[in-house]
Amino acid sequence: MGSTQQVVKTILGMVGTMGLGIALWVGMTPNEEQMKLRAKELPRSSPQQQAEQRQLNAAVMAVLKEAAETNENVARRPWPWKK
Repeated sequence: MGSTQQVVKTILGMVGTMGLGIALWVGMTPNEEQMKLRAKELPRSSPQQQAEQRQLNAAVMAVLKEAAETNENVARRPWPWKK
């Protein structure tokens, strides 16, 4: 009888601990409004930074396109590249 009670107490303790963990997880998860507010505060959310990132992406794509069109090992070219 004593071992059965110990098993039941152990199972209830485990279930209680897991329930507490899930409750804390759900309670700390931000809602939709909080997530949108945090997204607005991200460093790359300003139009100026987005324009700079687009320019950088365009430059990288131009370099990749040039590298794809040549048989030369572009990794060995001195920087800055000149055509």
